[in-house]
Amino acid sequence: MSRIVIVSNRVAYLEKSNQAGGLAVALGDALRDSGGLWFGWDGTTTDDESYEVSHSKHGSVTIATMPLTEKDYKAYYLGFANQVLWPACHYRLDLVNFETNYFDGYKRVNAKMADAVASLLKPDDIVWVQDYHLFSLAAELRARGVTQRIGFFLHIPFPSPGVLLAVPVHQWLVKSLFSYDVIGFQTHTDVVNFQSFISEHIGGEILPGDRVRAFGRETIARAFPIGIDVESFADMATTPEASDIIQRLNRRNLARAHVVGVDRLDYSKGLPERMKAFRRLLELYPDKQNKVTLMQIAPPTREAIVAYYDIREELEQLSGSINGEYGSFDWTPVRYIHRNVSRDKLAALFRGSEVGLVTPLRDGMNLVAKEYVAAQDADNPGVLILSRFAGAAEDLEEALIVNPYDIDDIAHAMEQGLSMPIQERRERHKALYERVRKNDATHWRESFLNALTLNAEEVLA
Repeated sequence: MSRIVIVSNRVAYLEKSNQAGGLAVALGDALRDSGGLWFGWDGTTTDDESYEVSHSKHGSVTIATMPLTEKDYKAYYLGFANQVLWPACHYRLDLVNFETNYFDGYKRVNAKMADAVASLLKPDDIVWVQDYHLFSLAAELRARGVTQRIGFFLHIPFPSPGVLLAVPVHQWLVKSLFSYDVIGFQTHTDVVNFQSFISEHIGGEILPGDRVRAFGRETIARAFPIGIDVESFADMATTPEASDIIQRLNRRNLARAHVVGVDRLDYSKGLPERMKAFRRLLELYPDKQNKVTLMQIAPPTREAIVAYYDIREELEQLSGSINGEYGSFDWTPVRYIHRNVSRDKLAALFRGSEVGLVTPLRDGMNLVAKEYVAAQDADNPGVLILSRFAGAAEDLEEALIVNPYDIDDIAHAMEQGLSMPIQERRERHKALYERVRKNDATHWRESFLNALTLNAEEVLA
């Protein structure tokens, strides 16, 4: 069996526990079974430009990490990755801040990572690179003579051609992807966007079998929608501790119904629109006043970037305004929590909430939607409200699909979810659960690795 080598910006927490993130859950078994290697940035900055690699063993898995200089951290991570690629891929061209030194830092860090990874590879390794931080890693590895199979998975959306053209180095980015043997996207929409750019702006060809040709190379471009460990998350929602959390949730709030949202504090998640929609619910349906509470959990992220400070201020003002206008001594309409909450507690909160509100303005997949479905009681399930611009909406058709820019649409969907008859809730949940279970984390991992591990002759036949 070939060794699996994962390369990502950060290395995930690999130990099997309730707190392991989605990527670690999805990739952990493959790494353990193959005696794999996971390489990434260690999260620290240093003045030492030697980029010394550190190694540690976690069972059969080797973890290899390196620091970044402060200069490279600011240019590669805070700059190009999060002020150019992230906003462009989430259709926020107004927030793109392209600077040449950001781009130089991005290329420099990808080259430094390639130096480190190339020195660690064995002849029959399979390399799987994760996400937008490392568009050019395969090109750098090829330049160093690496011939092993290399795949790339983009966890965020791939933008439409018109949006991508606004990024000054769009052709360089796309050309870099053709050094990979397989390019994975979250949705068919992402694949179509990629194919359209290739055919319309690069002069490339779209071939049978999900193949594309450009820049003198062929590669596979295919949708591999990521999933979750369904049984593990469902188990977390049914422990005695989870039951206690649900009971405390209901005791603390005299409201009879709960709407829950869980998102990183990011402008792509549509959080201000969501709070405005909840206020609109209370305006349009006065019978919901004193009867329903919105709990919005928004852990901090990328706080060094101004746009994130601005959205935090806006949310604090909105929650305070709604609570001041509608709240009473025994009812707080909005409970806004700006800190991390453990996954086992989230599972309990999902199970104890009548509505799960997942309304990003744009999202690659959004695993919260799938976690909400997995956590429900099949006999008395809650209702998922899902943005049409979340990747999960391609598959989770039985959710209440909304336009996240239309606060009235979201408000009406909340009323529909809160008032939905139990038989309809059961039917919708059964269909959603079957879809989430079918396209779980194992299916995502195995389908991608199966495509990547085929012999080149078979892939391009």
